Parts: sequence; C-alpha cells; structure tokens
Amino acid sequence: MGVADEIARAELEALAGQGLRRQLEPLRKAPGVEIEPRPGERLINFSSNDYLGLAGDGRVAQALAKGAAQWGAGASASRLVVGDFEPHHELERVVAALEGSQAALLFGSGYAANSGLFGAFVQREDLIVSDELNHASIIDGCRLSRARIEVYPHGDLEAAAKLLKLPGRRKLLVTDAVFSMDGDRAPLRELLRLCAEASAMLVVDEAHSSGVIGPRGAGLCVELDVVSDLRLTTLSKAFGVFGAAVSGTHAVRELLVSRARSLLFATGLPPALACAALEAVRISSSPEGDELRARLWRNIRRFAAGLRGLGLGAREESAIFPVLMGSPERAVAGALRLRELGILAKPIRPPTVAVSRLRFALSAAHSEEHVDAALKALREIW
Repeated sequence: MGVADEIARAELEALAGQGLRRQLEPLRKAPGVEIEPRPGERLINFSSNDYLGLAGDGRVAQALAKGAAQWGAGASASRLVVGDFEPHHELERVVAALEGSQAALLFGSGYAANSGLFGAFVQREDLIVSDELNHASIIDGCRLSRARIEVYPHGDLEAAAKLLKLPGRRKLLVTDAVFSMDGDRAPLRELLRLCAEASAMLVVDEAHSSGVIGPRGAGLCVELDVVSDLRLTTLSKAFGVFGAAVSGTHAVRELLVSRARSLLFATGLPPALACAALEAVRISSSPEGDELRARLWRNIRRFAAGLRGLGLGAREESAIFPVLMGSPERAVAGALRLRELGILAKPIRPPTVAVSRLRFALSAAHSEEHVDAALKALREIW
C-alpha cells in the first residue's frame, strides 16, 4: 500500500485510542437549523456559525445563481493575473463602508487572509504579541511571517503590556474580537491603549462578531469605537457565504495587494460568491438585519438563562456557548446522547481546545422551541 498508508493507519489508530479521530459527515439538505445528516434522522442544529440564518436564504442563493450566470463559475486565476472582477471591488467597497474603513481587500477565506496579512507587515526582526486562544489561522499566519511570536495568557492585559516592551523593529498585537470556542469578547479598548503606548499595530479578527455585534452588525470594533490597524471580516459565518475581507487604510490595502502571498498565489474568490455575499451584507445591514439580530440576542439570553439554571456558567457576550465536558471521551459520549435526543452539538476536542467541550452556537433562525429543546436535552446528560 505504500509508506504513507502505513503511517496513516498507525496515526489513525493512535488518534482513535485517544478519542481524537475525526470524520466527515455530509448533510442531505441545504444548511439550516433543522438538518438531516442520515436518512430519517432530523436534528436541531446548534453546531453552525450561521448566526443570522442567511446561509440558506433564498435571496442570497438567487444572487449567487444570477452572479454565476453573468460572471461564470470560477475566477480562473489569481486576482493579480486575470482573476479580478467588478463584484470583488463592489463587495470591498460595501464592507469598508460598513466598518467605517477607508478600504478593504477580499481574500478567498478567513484562513487565507490570516495566512497572508502578517507577513506583509512583519518579518524576522519584528515582534508579534498574540492571545493564547486566538484562532488557528491567526497562529499559522503569525508563524508564516517568521517574526518573533510571544503569547500572553488569555485576556491578560498586564502580560500583554510586558510583552509589547520586548525589542522589535516593528511590533504587532493580534486578537480575536470574539473567541470562537469560548464566546467571550476581547478587551479591545484596553488593547488599543497598550498598542498606542508601545507604537504597535493592532490586528483584530472579527470573524464571530461581524454581523452579530454593533450597529448594523458592523462588529465589536465599531461597537467600542476602536480603530484597529487591520481588521478581518469573514463572509462565511453571520453572512452565510464564503470569503473574507481585511480592512484598513488605502495604503494598507495596497501593501497587501503587493505582499500577501495567499492573495498573490491563489485563485480569486469566484465572483458569483461575491455577488451572494453582497446580498447577504445588504440584508444584514438593513432594518431586516436589525430584526434578525434582535431575534438572535433574544435566543442568546434565553439559552444563557437556561444554562445558568442548570448550574453552568454562561455569559451573554456572543452567540457561542461552551459546555465543558473534560475528557474527549465524555465530550463524544455527550454529543452522541444529545443526538439521540434530536440535538446536534458537535464535540470539540484537543488540539482545537485544551479542555474538551460541546460547543453550542445560536442562530436567529432558532425558535424558542428549538432553544428549549436543547436545554431539555442538556438537562438529561448533565
């Protein structure tokens, strides 16, 4: 079978023994809060990041179809070659306007954006200070820059301040706005102050706050009136489509165009997806979007109150709620029992997190009955 097959079999056996083997599970219908992973199995979905319920919205799908009819199925090349289209630029203008930035630059995904943005601004002789719970794409992007990386304990401002005093030609601090596995918010105002004192750049990843927090869903930076040097917005979560944009000044955008390797050497986002994302951002930033967010936050408050009633700590900071299970085996067993009770909440295990958990994500598309069903199921396993 070959050396790779032998290695794969041995590694898979080791992962299975640790409760860490993962498997793909294709869905049988369009995304939504009620899904069908297997024939005859219907589950209430609490594992999606579709915070506003736009991934299955017919208007977004129609915009995608119309965009494909006009612009084709794919971009065919890197944006620096011939893979750059008018919908890309229109989407960049809309995102920048929503966030109050001068400009934005569209990438194929949030992972691609984080993989490319750090190397455009810092190199070996520079310093990156990073929260220990930042997303894997941030961690990998920092490593690719080859700068010196110092990690501070989660949310520890005193530790971050000390690290920013270390030598470096250029200094950069990066944080998620809302942390994807714990659902808590970064202290952005305080981090901005630390960066100003250290003449450091502030980079904020708004993946789980865009569309959810702030006026018109503009994100946590706008909510707190924090102007970061670079800011990442994904289009695949609250906006329900795909791709990501990095916003900043015109000069920041132009430097990324010239240096971000994940833009330079990757085929551009299909322009039809940009058309779909434009429709999703339009909906999110309209009065209808405000109604969707109001519904989402009602669900968040209802679920948080229910968790507290079960004796579980729950903060109403985002749509994300971790239910800590301890071991990978207990997390897997808990997820399987919830599934038997009609609830899908995937187990999250190392190395994604240090402590295994069930991760619940709320959506505006959940009804009160959906939320109560999840709480009832949790009561049975807790």
